[in-house]
Amino acid sequence: MTLAGHVPVLLDEVLRYLEPAPRGRYLDATVGGGGHARAILAAAGEDAFLVGLDRDPEARRRAERALQGAGGRVRILAGRYEELDAILEAAGLGDTRFDGILFDLGVSSFQVDEARRGFTYQDPSAPLDMRMDPSQPTTAADLVNGLSLHDLARVFKEYGEERWAARIARFVVERRRRRPLATAGDLVEVVKAAVPAAARREAGHPARRVFQALRIAVNGELERLDGALRAAVRRLRPGGRLVVISFHSLEDRIVKETFRELALGCICPPELPVCSCGRNPEVRLLTRTPVVPAAEERERNPRARSARLRAAARVLGPQEAE
Repeated sequence: MTLAGHVPVLLDEVLRYLEPAPRGRYLDATVGGGGHARAILAAAGEDAFLVGLDRDPEARRRAERALQGAGGRVRILAGRYEELDAILEAAGLGDTRFDGILFDLGVSSFQVDEARRGFTYQDPSAPLDMRMDPSQPTTAADLVNGLSLHDLARVFKEYGEERWAARIARFVVERRRRRPLATAGDLVEVVKAAVPAAARREAGHPARRVFQALRIAVNGELERLDGALRAAVRRLRPGGRLVVISFHSLEDRIVKETFRELALGCICPPELPVCSCGRNPEVRLLTRTPVVPAAEERERNPRARSARLRAAARVLGPQEAE
């Protein structure tokens, strides 16, 4: 199932691990274009209910259009996933416990495809924006033109895992002394000048990691992910599923480590809603290693190539069960 212009990543795998069921309650914490949400509702049946959350007003409009046939079975709410408790409380859903929660991290296809949003390095005229929420004050241009040499290098290194971070930062600072960087083309030009020719010939666009780093920094994508995942687990019913799709190693590492801490090495069978092994975990891992797209999906949708899915199920310790 797809929407025009939008291809939900790992859709079959999301449905397999979420296990949508009749009368189920679901939360799509990054509703985006609504592709996953529509498929979840279709699989769960007419009595299911879904809350869609997104900070991007354009994403919410797209989701509302995609889900308009669902009527009262859907509520689309504004906000960041790390604020889900406060958002649900304000919407009168503070007591809701969900059977399944989905996080589809990273940037949406339509955000990349619309040059005016500034996420792409493919369009030289695109502004250096990269804000998922256009109302927030700081853009990528603000960071590129305002951060110190040290902080720029740190952002490129930590968030982009960029080998040439220090050199690129130095070239950026030298360039902005003459004229501020305003467009994607400006930044790509600097990156290409900074990265040695041999490295530029390696796989992938030479500016890919720098753009990733700036996007993460602008939107604070990693800062509160651990807390958001823990809050989501608390919002699950016993046996409820949490499914997370990430697109780069930094996100996946946080998901992996958070799930591992919440699982505490539980060895009970997955079908048991209550832990009986005495280790009192909050979740049980459903994926020991990340699930990746099949070859057919990677060929059909190149943007799915880096996707990684991890899933866990909410359990109750013996004391909580009582």
